[in-house]
Amino acid sequence: MIEIDGSEKSGSGTLVRVACALCSLTNQPMHMVRIRENREKQGLRPQHLLAVKACAKLSSGRAEGAEVGSREIYFYPGASISAGVFEWDIGTAGSATMLAFTLIPIALFGRSGTRFTIRGGLFQDHAPTAFHMERVLLPLLAQMGARVSMRMIRPGYIPKGNGELEVSVEPANGPLKALEKTRRGDIIRIKGVSLASHLASQSVARRMAERSRELLEQKGYDPEIDIIEDTSAAQSGAALMLVAESSEGCLLGFDRAGKRGLRSESIAQSVVEGLMADVATTATVDRFAADQLILFAGLARGESRYIVPSLTDHMESNLWLIEKILGGGVKVRENLICIDGIGFSRK
Repeated sequence: MIEIDGSEKSGSGTLVRVACALCSLTNQPMHMVRIRENREKQGLRPQHLLAVKACAKLSSGRAEGAEVGSREIYFYPGASISAGVFEWDIGTAGSATMLAFTLIPIALFGRSGTRFTIRGGLFQDHAPTAFHMERVLLPLLAQMGARVSMRMIRPGYIPKGNGELEVSVEPANGPLKALEKTRRGDIIRIKGVSLASHLASQSVARRMAERSRELLEQKGYDPEIDIIEDTSAAQSGAALMLVAESSEGCLLGFDRAGKRGLRSESIAQSVVEGLMADVATTATVDRFAADQLILFAGLARGESRYIVPSLTDHMESNLWLIEKILGGGVKVRENLICIDGIGFSRK
């Protein structure tokens, strides 16, 4: 049984999610203690609890001690990966995209296609957003051979949540391919999407898009930004996403969710500045994909190499976990990440 101290490294819910996903694939039982001990609200929150239960469901396994507030769990994956159609409702504004991220690697190694619908929060800071997953992470995974698609059915914001997304995963035909991204090339285009729910009268989506265009044009870019006026969300809310694409096939994204009292123009400036900060480095992936890709690189065949804007505690956490659970080799040379994947394939 793998023993994991949940207070190590970032001490966040990322450790729970990634560990359960990896143990589900490798069929290794796990005992985790001191879960989220460094956080203000310790133990499992509803979104973490659902991730544990969903991993157990997909891996035909079980979890013991898994309740809201639990600081210790035992996770026993089963011997087979389930496929089919699933639905999960977090019940709060907890991140639906983080749950999707947890389940995608498991579903990739099922015997047939899997589709799951998840309800919860889709746009919030400090968690992957639906736009980033759809427009940055999934295209990068496609370069590794993963066939995953995502559709946003309804936006969801803090505090009500109730957003909904649908993810479809086709089984991988053997191991994923290593990701080789050591040359970025020139930025050839910037695209974006400006979303506002129940805020058409205030022109929030248009204002975010227009200010983003102004700021990017000052830097020599001619961005294409789609505007979405939504009326389906459970509450008013907004989100802005920008993605820079390079001549070498690199994708760097940055986004931010709106909140009451924050002007549309301020959101635009924050997103443009965040994107340009990553572009100003030699990075071949953005600060968010940098840690999200680690799990998949650990499973891939061969050595994945990519350059990150900077090292973060979430990256250190994920690198630590793939070494501990998968036994994959990891090297960090300044901002170059090298991951020797295990060539995982489910028979």
